[in-house]
Amino acid sequence: MLAGILPGNAFYAERLARAHLKLSDVQTLADLGRLPCTTKQELLADQAENPPYGRVLSYPVERYSRMHQTSGTAGQPLRWLDTPESWSWCLDCWKRIYEMVGIRSDDRLFFPFSFGPFLGFWSAFEEAGRRGLFILPGGGMSSAARLRHMLDHGVTVVLCTPTYALRLAEVAAEEGIDLASSAVRALIVAGEPGGSIPAIRDRIEARWGARVFDHSGMTEAGPLMAECAEQRGGMHILESECIAEVIDPVTGSTVADGEVGELVLTNLGRWGSPLLRYRTGDLARIDPEPCPCGRTERRLKDGILGRTDDMIHVRGNNLYPSAIEALIRQVPEVAEYRVEFDPSGPLPSLNVEVEPTPAAVAASVVDRVDRVIRDALLFRARVVAVAPGALPRFEMKARRVVVTTKVSAGLSAEGSADASADTSADPLVRK
Repeated sequence: MLAGILPGNAFYAERLARAHLKLSDVQTLADLGRLPCTTKQELLADQAENPPYGRVLSYPVERYSRMHQTSGTAGQPLRWLDTPESWSWCLDCWKRIYEMVGIRSDDRLFFPFSFGPFLGFWSAFEEAGRRGLFILPGGGMSSAARLRHMLDHGVTVVLCTPTYALRLAEVAAEEGIDLASSAVRALIVAGEPGGSIPAIRDRIEARWGARVFDHSGMTEAGPLMAECAEQRGGMHILESECIAEVIDPVTGSTVADGEVGELVLTNLGRWGSPLLRYRTGDLARIDPEPCPCGRTERRLKDGILGRTDDMIHVRGNNLYPSAIEALIRQVPEVAEYRVEFDPSGPLPSLNVEVEPTPAAVAASVVDRVDRVIRDALLFRARVVAVAPGALPRFEMKARRVVVTTKVSAGLSAEGSADASADTSADPLVRK
């Protein structure tokens, strides 16, 4: 199983030695379970002690041709190198994903963002080029310019975050562009939960008149999950390219199919910089039912549910940002929102800022958001409306949930105006 990991990989050689294992001993999944999990914190510490790339490299650094890094929303980004062979494996993963979602030879793919150092859709872009597909980069443009670019070239497939798909739809409405009448037939979304959340997926599909496909991957793990064309919501695991486990985040024991736990990945083929039993921090559950598509690869029911380190506790409720978003997105008149979690008082509070769409009545939107949260969570959040354009828009990963000890001005669900306060906050979204 681990034949591709050479003795030169000092990081894993040390871990195997501590577990009293040799490479030849790890032949089955049960054998793999004898290994301790790898965490991002351990990899970051290794890179800090052995700069700049750490000891997770299986070959001399001269063998490597690509460098990507995580987005660093939680602090120091994690750098990740690939040899040409490992990078080719990443492209092969996208070959499988394109087949799964039904990409055709006549499709035109649009990447409406500026490529950064994190993996993002780099491998998707290069695999599309390798397949001979028409690919259109969209860096260095405004959202309005990107939309015109997309329409001018007859784009049929858009790859972006769920947040940016909604932002482009918002700009299209401002520009008088009818997205539903465009040539776009599909969007492949990734980077944050949303593609498998019905309220968010339905809103994107309604505004674009196109099918949404969810996808998930990580800079350090690779592109390893995607939704199939036959079943809406959820994602198949590319089990020919990785071993996936779902464990109890506290005990480390495997949970039963259908139960929520932390996704642990071992990739197969990215031997230049491998990961063994990597704790992703993503919450997921294996669908116990077979998929109508007939694939035998296991499937994550409802996709990525949230992050283990994003959970907040409000009046007896354990909440994740994706669950909060799913509720707020039930109100279509919300153009954008921001959630402030204040843990400082005797009772931690949830303060929600909503930006209504231009034609909406602010007081009505506040009341509806207040009601949907109260009905679902059995407590009342403080909901306020803010002026159009007051909340930030995101091109890549959104950061909508923050920790704060003060609240902002606005029209609340009680109809009162509150004093403006310190807006500095720490993002909860750390992936």
